[in-house]
Amino acid sequence: MLTIHADSRGRALAVEGAGIAEAGPLERLVAAYPSARVRRWPGILTPGLVNPHGTELLEGAYHPDPREADELGTEPLTGDALTALAPDDARWGASARRGVQRMLAHGTVAVACEELRRRTVRDAVARSGLAVVDRPAPRPGGVPSLDPYACGLPVEFAPPRVPGSPAHFAVFDTPDEPTLAAQGAATCVATIINGRLLYRRR
Repeated sequence: MLTIHADSRGRALAVEGAGIAEAGPLERLVAAYPSARVRRWPGILTPGLVNPHGTELLEGAYHPDPREADELGTEPLTGDALTALAPDDARWGASARRGVQRMLAHGTVAVACEELRRRTVRDAVARSGLAVVDRPAPRPGGVPSLDPYACGLPVEFAPPRVPGSPAHFAVFDTPDEPTLAAQGAATCVATIINGRLLYRRR
C-alpha cells in the first residue's frame, strides 16, 4: 500500500513498501496517487539522522530499564558506575534495545560504529532496522549523546530522499530546520526506516 507522508509546510513523500516512490508538494502527490493513504504530521519532514557515537552509546553505556530508575537513575551509565554494575551479556542486550529505542526517539536512522564486540548488542541493532555506518576508529571530539544535535559535531543526515531510495526519514515538531538545530532532536515525533514507522511520539 502506498502512503503519502506530509508535513505542516505541505512537503510530502510518497512511500511504497521500503522505498520512496516520489517526493514533492502534497497537492501534486495526492493528484498523482489518488488512492494513497495520506498521513499528515506536525512540523517538518527531514532525512533521518546519523548518530556518530554508536559504539560509545551501545557498548560503552548502560541504558537503565525504567524499573531500575530508583536504583540507577534514568541517564546512561558510563565510567565507574558502569564498571560497578558489570552487566552480563543478557543485560547488555536489553540495554542496547533500550538505547536503540531512545535513538529512534531522536530521529536516528543510522549509527556510526566501530566493530561491535558483543553479540547481544549486534543482534539488538540488526533487529531494530537501524543502518550501521562503518567507523574505523573512535570519533574524535564531541560528547556521546542520544541527540546528535547535542554532541558537538556537525550533524549528519541519511542520504537524500529521492525516488528509488530507501524510505529513511524523520519528522520533527518544529517549523523549520534552524529551529530544529536550536531545539534539538528531542522534538522528534516520528522515525521511519524502510517505510516502517518505528517510533511515534504519543
